[in-house]
Amino acid sequence: MAGRAQPSGPAACGGAPGLLPLLLLLLSAAAIIPRGDGQNLVTEDVTVVEGDVATISCRVKNSDDSVIQLLNPNRQTIYFRDFRPLKDSRFQLVNFSNSELRVSLTNVSISDEGRYFCQLYTDPPQEIYTTITVLVPPRNLVIDIQKEIAVEGEEIELNCTAMASRPATTIRWFKGNKELTGKSEVEQWSDMYTVTSQLLLKVGREDDGVPVICLVDHPAVKDLQTQRYLEVMYKPQVRVSQNYPVQGLTREGEPLELTCAAFGKPQPTDMRWLRVDDEMPQHVVVSGSNLLISNLNKTDNGTYRCEASNAVGKSHADYMLFVYDSRAGEEGAIRSVDHAVVGGVVAVVVFAMLCLLIILGRYFARHKGTYFTHEAKGADDAADADTAIINAEGGQNNSEEKKEYFI
Repeated sequence: MAGRAQPSGPAACGGAPGLLPLLLLLLSAAAIIPRGDGQNLVTEDVTVVEGDVATISCRVKNSDDSVIQLLNPNRQTIYFRDFRPLKDSRFQLVNFSNSELRVSLTNVSISDEGRYFCQLYTDPPQEIYTTITVLVPPRNLVIDIQKEIAVEGEEIELNCTAMASRPATTIRWFKGNKELTGKSEVEQWSDMYTVTSQLLLKVGREDDGVPVICLVDHPAVKDLQTQRYLEVMYKPQVRVSQNYPVQGLTREGEPLELTCAAFGKPQPTDMRWLRVDDEMPQHVVVSGSNLLISNLNKTDNGTYRCEASNAVGKSHADYMLFVYDSRAGEEGAIRSVDHAVVGGVVAVVVFAMLCLLIILGRYFARHKGTYFTHEAKGADDAADADTAIINAEGGQNNSEEKKEYFI
């Protein structure tokens, strides 16, 4: 049995009547395609956050009214001049002219990512492409902490997870204002990335109430962070202060009052006084955190300790007591006064001696004279050496008659 002949010619297009006008339009445009001498297509890549608007621009330099069209990654025509064959209403014409075709795409999703083609009907035809890159910020940011309540000196583990982002995020850790270093792992699910960063932290009492911050660096989002406050338990810190005497020595016969202060987490519930290496004197009065000795004596000398404890541990602080004689402070004051007086007298005497030496020096400098000897006075008038010797001897005789004195 002979097969049926397939229809040809225009009847063959009857199955797709909607394509006939577009085909005729393309054929008519091809018939009037000008040459592309001196014309250049220009476009730029587009980066957009998921859900935002992307704008694609096909521009022509030195345009001569050639036809411009835009195609999607599947090479389907989005716009032919100012006509939109594609039925996706998210594409909207922003501007059309002889030198530019600009189209916006709203509510961008990952499926819209890819190459979009700008075509210019010249001879030969020109084509360039622009790439749309879709960024997806992390869906959620969570910190998991190994122990809700840590003890001083322990090492705890914290994990921060940024889920379903594109590209993969970078996680940074901060304790207060100080940046810390964590260890990150990246998992890929289809086109999405999940990043988990682990931080090992040894805590101390100074960390109690300090925030640990997980911060995300991602091009699709700014200032995305989450934080957890550390809760650290620590043993008491004990301090002993002297209430009386406020200043000065602890002297025999006088009272002594000490106060013990303890701070910890949890707050200390057990606090007690004891005397190290000896029994507590019977006349010592202990009332809560206070210790009172109303009348000190030498037998009270020793080390007194305040102990405080909580669920974490025990701590203590010591006070060393030495009882002085009742006049110990006064004798010291008198001794200091005597030393001051002696020092003042010595200073006055030294000053007076210096002044006397200066006065004597000036006196002798003013009364100093020039003294001549008559030992060789006869030699001045002598005719020869023998006569000079005789005259000199005569001069010795004269010196006995007239004597000079000097100091």
